[in-house]
Amino acid sequence: MQRKYQILIVALLLAASGVAFAQRGFRRQREIRPEMIDRGDVPVWPVAERFKADAFTFARVRYNSWRGWGKWAVDFPDSDLNFSYRLHELTALEVDPYGKIVELTDDNLFDYPFIYLIEPGDLHFSDEELIALRRYLFNGGFLMVDDFWGEYEWANFYEEIKRVFPDREPLELPLEHEIFHCVYDLKQKPQIPSIGWIHHGRTDDGRPDAPEAHYKAIFDDKGRMMVIICHNTDLGDGWEREGEDTRYFKEFSEKWAYPLGINILTYAMTH
Repeated sequence: MQRKYQILIVALLLAASGVAFAQRGFRRQREIRPEMIDRGDVPVWPVAERFKADAFTFARVRYNSWRGWGKWAVDFPDSDLNFSYRLHELTALEVDPYGKIVELTDDNLFDYPFIYLIEPGDLHFSDEELIALRRYLFNGGFLMVDDFWGEYEWANFYEEIKRVFPDREPLELPLEHEIFHCVYDLKQKPQIPSIGWIHHGRTDDGRPDAPEAHYKAIFDDKGRMMVIICHNTDLGDGWEREGEDTRYFKEFSEKWAYPLGINILTYAMTH
């Protein structure tokens, strides 16, 4: 994993943060088996031969839920494909165009220095998963948690992440933290709603117990951020739904979801 960090740090020479995003009409696709994904009009790009084994791969975590159905796959595959495409388009990072689905107990988990976990409101880690996740994070990995809302979902996630780190608390990140400014200079901690915003116009996604976004982090003993938790906000929809409504694209995908996603990834790969 250390070698991958070094290669990514060198490669992550970002394009100017003022680059405009051109809206793309990516199609939705709910098939969850990677080998059967219809990419719609998301292009496939070549990866330089010398980086074939080290290109950044967007890795989504497949996990178990109390309710037994696949919340891990919400927004898949369009969010993953679109974000990977934007990384390829707006940075000098070599990016795998296909992405990957990983389980925390996979032998190759350490091949992916950045992993993405979504909708943890019903998440339940097995004992094997929590041991594997703890080992992964303490050994240099980074976890981004996204798209869960309200007090009930927070309580469930908090209980599960405390099983991973009984002696650590998620800490609210202030707006002054570098993660909000390292590439794109964000003037606020954005609350990014689902596409339902086009109907109800509310950034709290219509949930009375989610008045504002929270961005919390868990750090190791040396102060390295291991986990960022994006609560009461939905970067994944900002990536997935960018082609569905011009207003939503301009207000949330272009302005917040992609800039913050690139900031988080940049920070994770360079610290």
